[in-house]
Amino acid sequence: MRENLRVRTSYLGLGSNVGDRRAHLQAAVDALPVRGVAVHASSATYDTDPVGYILDQPAFLNACLRVETALEPEALLGACKAVERELGRAGGLRHGPRAIDVDVLLLGDLELASEHLTLPHEQVLVRRFVLVPLLELDLQLTTPAGERLADALAVLPLDEGVRRAGPPLRMAA
Repeated sequence: MRENLRVRTSYLGLGSNVGDRRAHLQAAVDALPVRGVAVHASSATYDTDPVGYILDQPAFLNACLRVETALEPEALLGACKAVERELGRAGGLRHGPRAIDVDVLLLGDLELASEHLTLPHEQVLVRRFVLVPLLELDLQLTTPAGERLADALAVLPLDEGVRRAGPPLRMAA
């Protein structure tokens, strides 16, 4: 007997700041479907200033994706990490330069805090480079607790540089 799988809408964040940044983001979009993650929409791409602990590094190119998946949270994280490894992300410094970063930002209405994954992502409400492309995909987005992402963006300081860089990424054929 086959159990019914629940398909959830999820939002992923992509980032790259080494090499051909757009090509790295596009390669992630292309690699996700073979891992059970259907990509339905991409935001535009945004040039963003580095934030966090290591500011002396190249600017990032970021985008967000709206996806659907029947994967459970840890399995979705595993799929994202597999894409990172496939596209050349090695260990390296946390928050350091990287060819690709694929983060699970929101997964349906799930809230989770495990050793490997926090949902919603712990920085979803405090980073312009996440909120700007996420809200491009859906202006009405909220966290599972009901916090409006647009309200979170409205109160953030303007010192985190986020500049539109290019059109949305291509959806896999």
